[in-house]
Amino acid sequence: MCGIVGYVGPQNALDVVLEGLRRLEYRGYDSAGVAVRVGGSGGGQLASAKKAGKLANLEKVLADQPLPESTIGIGHTRWATHGGPTDRNAHPHLSADGRVAVIHNGIIENFAALRAECEAAGVEFRSDTDTEVVAHLLAAVYPELPEGPGRLAEALRAVSRRLEGAFTLVAAHADEPDTLVASRRNSPLVVGVGDGEYFLGSDVAAFIAHTREARELGQDQVVEIDRTRGLTVTDFDGAPAEPVAYTVDWDAAAAEKGGHDWFMLKEIAEQPQAVADTLLGRLGDEGDLVLDEMRLSDQELRDIDKVFVVSCGTSYHAGLIAKYAIEHWTRIPVEVEVASEFRYRDPVLDRSTLVVVISQSGETMDTLMALRHAKDQKARVLAICNVNGSTIPRESDAVLYTHAGPEIAVASTKSFLAQIVACYLVGLILAQVRGIKYADEVAVIVRELQKLPEAVSQVLGQMEPVRELGRSMADAGTILFLGRHVGFPVALEGALKLKELAYIHAEGFAAGELKHGPIAVIDEGTPVVVIVPSPRGRSLLHGKVVSNIQEVRARGARTIVIAEEGDEDVVPYADHLIRVPRTPTLLAPVVTTVPLQVLACEIAATRGYDVDQPRNLAKSVTVE
Repeated sequence: MCGIVGYVGPQNALDVVLEGLRRLEYRGYDSAGVAVRVGGSGGGQLASAKKAGKLANLEKVLADQPLPESTIGIGHTRWATHGGPTDRNAHPHLSADGRVAVIHNGIIENFAALRAECEAAGVEFRSDTDTEVVAHLLAAVYPELPEGPGRLAEALRAVSRRLEGAFTLVAAHADEPDTLVASRRNSPLVVGVGDGEYFLGSDVAAFIAHTREARELGQDQVVEIDRTRGLTVTDFDGAPAEPVAYTVDWDAAAAEKGGHDWFMLKEIAEQPQAVADTLLGRLGDEGDLVLDEMRLSDQELRDIDKVFVVSCGTSYHAGLIAKYAIEHWTRIPVEVEVASEFRYRDPVLDRSTLVVVISQSGETMDTLMALRHAKDQKARVLAICNVNGSTIPRESDAVLYTHAGPEIAVASTKSFLAQIVACYLVGLILAQVRGIKYADEVAVIVRELQKLPEAVSQVLGQMEPVRELGRSMADAGTILFLGRHVGFPVALEGALKLKELAYIHAEGFAAGELKHGPIAVIDEGTPVVVIVPSPRGRSLLHGKVVSNIQEVRARGARTIVIAEEGDEDVVPYADHLIRVPRTPTLLAPVVTTVPLQVLACEIAATRGYDVDQPRNLAKSVTVE
């Protein structure tokens, strides 16, 4: 998500920080800012500049109004979460007295309570962000601590202990001429160690031009980098900790990709974090589920008697999965529509209809026009989106942001998994508000959702055989994908990824339709990928899909079977078996999709194609 850079050393800090921010531009962002500490050890001040839009906008501001030279500084490129992408919401955020500057990546879940506390103490906020509370809390704690080395680090430890959520924080203080401090929880932070200088970054790309020696911070740790005292790491309670040291052996281009060959592979690897971030802050103090923006009353949600899910491409497949979950949990009928067709068929909509629109960018033109048609018909609209402040969320009645972070690769991966999880949350919110599920029942399902990041991590740890399999399939002319129940949309998504990336004829089918036509295209050696339902959750369907595997194998197909751990019935009929962790049936697409992403990526790479920029495709389709 956001890009973070910090520097302490002999060079001009602003030059180092801006260079680091340029190297982090690949992460995607909507505003940028910097702060430097100036003045002698006897008294100093902070100077800052920030601007919405691209880094070039900030650089123009700095050219017109240069900051003083300094050897300590911080910089940030922001991907908006709390508060839109505006100048005042850009980082850094300063305390009311201007003595503390903070930059932040992540989400502070309890910021509302902390903000109310600060406001009660007379603090006037200047932004809509969750980050600003940290600057004010640090400014309040700092004077209460003894003067001397480690004072700012102790203040950050005290504040970090109070925060809930996921965050990387970097802070500077006007009274500290030689020191930066940072803390992390569920959000990345690395330290670069140079010759008499130190760097902070959200990844090594921020400082790869200056040093390859890095230190990786652990969970719930605070790091202090000091010009004279060096590097000090503790946990949030102050106990000493030893950071993991390593040498970066990537070049600058690879560093931007986290050492992966492609941005798509990097984004596939980021999926556990994307799923976790989508779930952050969703469960309220009373067990109720929380959206990012809600302009609908509980009564309006209770009045809903029909749901349309409207989206395009990969997002459409997320909508198909949503249908199974929402209907199961709410008993409300759900229709899933391709956005480009929705308004042209004159759908029946009224005030009791909820239209859920899904768009990674929030600017997909077909989806936007479908939204406007729904609003014209007086339907209520809920948006699932990844980009804060984009058009679709602004025009909707309610918004659930996925917080998956920017995707560079055209083919969607982590956004898809985050959208699926967001759809689950919409279903649970409707079920809870309508009284179909009590808070404790919702909490049980949320706990299952919270296990998904670890399950996805397990799948990712077993992908090398899948990559090898992909290399062996690169010459295939046709590949079929079969699934039933929630496995059917997964089959559609697997086929779409292969078409997008490898330009191979690929089709996804409901396995029950096999004998109604698709089986005719199976020839000797035709790869058929089968997503097998759980024998525990859908035993009847499981048996039918196993029969489908036998049918295609009897006609010479090469069977690639995705099945949960412990499913032995599929073993005799699988030429290649890919295991995934046991997961509740409705949640299974989050784990079964991952191998298909890796498979498509590897087949495309083996065929010599640009995985990140497939031909004829754009990341966001902004025309009809």
